[in-house]
Amino acid sequence: MNVTYKNIEGKIEQGYGVNRWADAHSINVSLKELTEKDIYGVDKETYNDIVENYYNKKCAKSKAITTEAKQFIPGGVQHNLAFNKPFPMCMVKAEGAYLYDLDGNKYFDFLQAGGPTILGSNYEEVKKEAIKLIGECSPTTGLFHEAELLIAKEINKHMPNVEMFRMLGSGTESVMAALRIARCATKKKHIIKIGGAYHGWSDQMVYGLKIPGTRNYLESFGIPGYIYKGVDEVKPNDLVMLKKYLDLNTIRGGTAAVILEPAGPESGTRPIDWEYNAAVRQLCDAYGALLIFDEVVTGFRLGVGGAQGLFEVKPDITIFGKIVAGGYPAAGGVGGKSEYISLLAAGVAGGAKKAYCGGTLAANPLSATAGYVAIKEIAKNNACVKAGLAGNRLTDGLVKLIEQYNLPYVAYNQGSICHLECTAPMSFDFSTMNPLGPIKALSKKNMMMTRTEAMKRMGAAYMANGIVTLAGSRLYTSMADTDEIIDEALNHFEDVFKIVKKTGVLDDEVAEYAAEHKAAKEKAIAETKAKKEAEKDELAAKKVAAKQAAKEAVAAEKAKKASWNN
Repeated sequence: MNVTYKNIEGKIEQGYGVNRWADAHSINVSLKELTEKDIYGVDKETYNDIVENYYNKKCAKSKAITTEAKQFIPGGVQHNLAFNKPFPMCMVKAEGAYLYDLDGNKYFDFLQAGGPTILGSNYEEVKKEAIKLIGECSPTTGLFHEAELLIAKEINKHMPNVEMFRMLGSGTESVMAALRIARCATKKKHIIKIGGAYHGWSDQMVYGLKIPGTRNYLESFGIPGYIYKGVDEVKPNDLVMLKKYLDLNTIRGGTAAVILEPAGPESGTRPIDWEYNAAVRQLCDAYGALLIFDEVVTGFRLGVGGAQGLFEVKPDITIFGKIVAGGYPAAGGVGGKSEYISLLAAGVAGGAKKAYCGGTLAANPLSATAGYVAIKEIAKNNACVKAGLAGNRLTDGLVKLIEQYNLPYVAYNQGSICHLECTAPMSFDFSTMNPLGPIKALSKKNMMMTRTEAMKRMGAAYMANGIVTLAGSRLYTSMADTDEIIDEALNHFEDVFKIVKKTGVLDDEVAEYAAEHKAAKEKAIAETKAKKEAEKDELAAKKVAAKQAAKEAVAAEKAKKASWNN
């Protein structure tokens, strides 16, 4: 691994938690080397030992409750982040830098709810104001509350380019609104996204998800193909391919907007050059397209001015989520230049051609208050800087451990967003303008599946050693992560690295993993079929009983009338 950094001067003093930026080329070279080598991870024997001696014995209550949950909840959990091997963990307490499960086990929390709690979990000042709000008002009233104005003004204070702000229920909803605004404003059709980026789960954006170049072949089940007629996908960090699509779109309806994650797709999992965002801004201006920054993760995490302040690039529209509600629910919003955000329909639109949006619980008093207080506390406590420096310390410590144990892993960070790639299943890239391009991805499917399984096993090993991560490969630091906490956490990472072995990438392992998935799929299909047959038989029996009951009711009615005649 040879990841290099560019020093970024003056940003720490401005409240940004970034004083260096990882070079995209050096990361990609290191990731390519990683995927060309045998897998170093937790072998089957070690994994089974972890399951038996930690999960089954020390997490029995979590196992019991999440097993029962599968009867009532698809997959047993309500959120994708909670899918962990060997079973989801049930958490009952979050405090600062730690999480506690139902069995009383304590963990270093490098998930931080997926990124929103940069102050640390359950931050006291935010909690205090939330409790006060609930006591005096209600979590929601359906009418206006002062906090709606306060949070809009607070965001504008730190991000002057966000002249207007509409709070919504989630980042997904906010992206939907932004795309509608862009098409209304420009009268153009196409949206260009960066391959591998996650912009929520609305139909249009489940395209090129996770792996660049896969378009609608990977995750888009249940979505009609015509939905993607106005969506294009380009290779991350590739300005040449972006320009080609902008050129192409000039003859097929134009480009309404380019939407991107300013730290790179999947929160920087696919790195970008420091100058990339500024170059995209120039291309958008040249082609009359709007630039949309998805700051769901980066907003108030990289710095109080968001990624747009860090890179000194002004997007036309900004997407908010996670931190904008201070770790409370209904976290989302869309903001930007007033000429664009004013195109959102508010109340009765009066027939004007505006972008419709709604949401009964959007900007509820609780979420708006929590977000307003959280943003103020972030600025007051210099939280982004503290979290960013903690991210540097954690990443540098991981790099030393990787070198010490001679592992092929890759670690780098963008401030408080840290990456630890042990198997790199998402590092593949099949980007191309060739319509048949996604077919190439199918040839690598088994390899990606195997590396994904190896990543999940690493995640299980981290958890068993008291470390909560995002999918075993991403870590978010917070203001609560002191030097002492980071150093202690690194000791726990070392305990995992000590048990890592060269597991190889053998054909039989790939085949076994594929067979397990195939068997599980066939079992699910068989169970569904059996259930439908049982339901069919039950329905048939009910129909027979209903007919018999109706027949008896008619006979009883006839008998009743006959008795009246007599």
